[in-house]
Amino acid sequence: MAKHHNLGTVIWFEFTRTIKKPSFWAATLSFPILVCILFAIVFYSSQQTQNNTDKLSKEKFSIVYKDDSGIVVPKIAEGMQAKHVDDKAKAIEDVRNQKVDAFFYYPKNASKNTTEVYGKDSGLFENGKYDAIAKQLLILSANSKINSNELVEITKGNIKTNLVTYLKNGEKSAGWMAAIPPLLFLALFYMAIVMLGSNLLNSTVEEKENRVTEMILTTLNPTDLIVGKLLATFLAGIVQTLVILTPIVIAYLLLGSNSSAINLPDLGSINQLVIDPIRMLVGGLILLGGILLFTGSLMSLGAIMPTAKEANQWFSIVILAMFIPFYIISLILSDPNQLIVQIFTFFPFTSPVTAMLRNAFASLDSTSSAIVITVLIVLGVLIIRLAVHLFRYGAMQYDSKLSLKGILKR
Repeated sequence: MAKHHNLGTVIWFEFTRTIKKPSFWAATLSFPILVCILFAIVFYSSQQTQNNTDKLSKEKFSIVYKDDSGIVVPKIAEGMQAKHVDDKAKAIEDVRNQKVDAFFYYPKNASKNTTEVYGKDSGLFENGKYDAIAKQLLILSANSKINSNELVEITKGNIKTNLVTYLKNGEKSAGWMAAIPPLLFLALFYMAIVMLGSNLLNSTVEEKENRVTEMILTTLNPTDLIVGKLLATFLAGIVQTLVILTPIVIAYLLLGSNSSAINLPDLGSINQLVIDPIRMLVGGLILLGGILLFTGSLMSLGAIMPTAKEANQWFSIVILAMFIPFYIISLILSDPNQLIVQIFTFFPFTSPVTAMLRNAFASLDSTSSAIVITVLIVLGVLIIRLAVHLFRYGAMQYDSKLSLKGILKR
């Protein structure tokens, strides 16, 4: 009973100590605050762009044009208050002398040759209106000569397609809708290690720097201490995840069907996601193994290093190992049988990211999945046990790194 009591005490102490740190909340709240600011900027920018577009569409200015292409329809030009002229040089001179606001020259074979646009300077951002109206006049004229509304829509690019692909077994592939759910495990893995790894590493070194290790080890088993720190970090990670997801959920609830105003995915598309139980199970187990491996490694580094400063130098190397697979992501997605992809799949410190990517895109077979999961979980547990032993033997070594030779002797 005392052992369980000690473990619970460690978990509660480490959890409360972590969430009471200003740095924890600074890191936790920075993401949702930045997301809210980004959403506000994008929303404001969208509104201003729309307002400026409406303003420009209502703005009147004098236009003359010369059409050598034979495409411009006079009635459409008149509707846009554009007048036809025959003298190109005079029209350009009139724009230069501010007698007219804009002149458009449409050359022969307008699809290949350059349309010339001249205008009175209205400022860097508003000068684009001349180019936009010159193109609009030509497009509207070309569309009017097509005697079918269907062809007009096609020329505008308003074409709906429905791609259906089939797997080797003849079943219909769900594409991205099936890849997104397993990819969530990859996102959780990065969040867990990047946001919590430093806290986990430092929590192992803090007692050594504070010179209280002797007192702790007289009342606690090193296993309880290490496992307690690990579980407390996971609890803190859950708190961070909830805080980060809160603004996104609120944004969806407030905006509803207008979520496209700030470029959020349409809520209706969530219903199209395909949940493959096997891939989700494999993704979850790879996530578990990856977290055990990386957290165990960080705790081992914390037990070896005498100070947090030295330990954090190694933390950057661990983070680098997580990002290395993205340098060959094109090969992982397009040709997973390549030797380098196979090496990254089974090498422990690149395995979690590579395997989760392959699992999401259905290129990780059942045998490879079993090998990866087994290696990650077994190695992760062994490294955590190693961290316990390293902490026991190196806890009171304050002035230098723990000697590997000394560990092997013991």
